[in-house]
Amino acid sequence: MRRWLLISVPYLWLVVFFLVPFFIVFKISLSDIATAIPPYTPTFDITDIRGFLSQLDFENYAFIFSDSLYVNAYFSAIKIAAISTLLTLLVAYPIAYGMARAPKEWQPTLVMLVILPFWTSFLIRVYAWIGILKKEGLLNLFLMNLGVISEPLTIMNTTTAVYIGIVYSYLPFMILPLYASLEKINPSLLEAAADLGSPPWKSFWQVTFPLSLPGVIAGCFLVFIPATGEFVIPDLLGGSETLMIGKTLWGEFFSNRDWPVSSAVAVVLLLVLVVPIVLFQRNQEKQREAA
Repeated sequence: MRRWLLISVPYLWLVVFFLVPFFIVFKISLSDIATAIPPYTPTFDITDIRGFLSQLDFENYAFIFSDSLYVNAYFSAIKIAAISTLLTLLVAYPIAYGMARAPKEWQPTLVMLVILPFWTSFLIRVYAWIGILKKEGLLNLFLMNLGVISEPLTIMNTTTAVYIGIVYSYLPFMILPLYASLEKINPSLLEAAADLGSPPWKSFWQVTFPLSLPGVIAGCFLVFIPATGEFVIPDLLGGSETLMIGKTLWGEFFSNRDWPVSSAVAVVLLLVLVVPIVLFQRNQEKQREAA
């Protein structure tokens, strides 16, 4: 009984806070838009079990895949999230490596410094980048005073600003899993590689990096998944040409008041993100069983 209760708690949490909201959104996505409150009309009766399947209407999903706006928004969001994840990994890995190789008494302080930005509102931190990246901002003033540039750079309202905002905002999500993996690596393995004549760079690629792959994969998922549906950063730092599915979803929900289409967009986005994760986890389980 105790074991059953212990296992049931996370499953109950999953049902209440994930499955139930998901099915509500899915039900709205199968509805028709209407001038009412709420602005949709259900197309089926969930109590009619026999005629339930025949009443399902996937017109909103067909509309999404037939409209180039939504298709391009999905691909653009995935591309921006993938590039941002790669840039975050390149920035975070040296930081996490330095933290893992720092003296033990300094490591808690370094971890605290990494999570320190979370003590400030996410919105305020993104707004701060507007003051840094705009033409009269701190970055342009600094570069012009150094003589590096003769005129201000146009960074705000571009995709570059979106990349900077995502990398900065999600950097801790990449550093912490990497640090957890790198800190567990036994230094004697590197010493053994050095005794066998392996140079430091070769030891890194053949010993350190392979052992840190669980942290790399976890960090990439933690950055890529929220970055794909990001709305605040592209809305504040990106321009009108920055197309991401989060902005499109917000426009459909609040501007057009088209709840069925926006719900369908959200369901497809969830499937795009969840399916690769499930397939990856199954592949990892098969590899562990084979080992």
